[in-house]
Amino acid sequence: MKKLLSTLSLVLFMGIVTVSAQCCNGVTADISASSTATCSELQKSGEVKIYYFHFTRRCETCLAVESVTEEAIREYYGDKVSFESINIEKEKENPMVKKYKISGSTLLIVKGSIKEDMTSDAFMNARTNPDKFKSKLKSTIDAKL
Repeated sequence: MKKLLSTLSLVLFMGIVTVSAQCCNGVTADISASSTATCSELQKSGEVKIYYFHFTRRCETCLAVESVTEEAIREYYGDKVSFESINIEKEKENPMVKKYKISGSTLLIVKGSIKEDMTSDAFMNARTNPDKFKSKLKSTIDAKL
């Protein structure tokens, strides 16, 4: 009987807890355990937003990540996709910093509750191979539109 009650309590608890699930080729989504929404349904809701989190002091690569990302968004999407650069030292209380638990330079593509971290691609290519980075950025955003 104790085992049954423990199992039942766990099931009820899981029904109200929000978890971070990984789906859609490494994309993460905050969904409730009882949710029946699929990744493709979650991706259809909301506008695509790009957030670049950085420190006050930045190297050439950090600056390139911001400029190449902004240039690509303007070139390919105009006002259809928003871009926001957030200094995590000056804007410690910014709700986006807290929401995404940012602690360092990070480039995120967000649509609804789906987020994709593009930081590695950005830092590997923005300065040395901007066309490759733009292409990866474009294909990632296109998949969300």
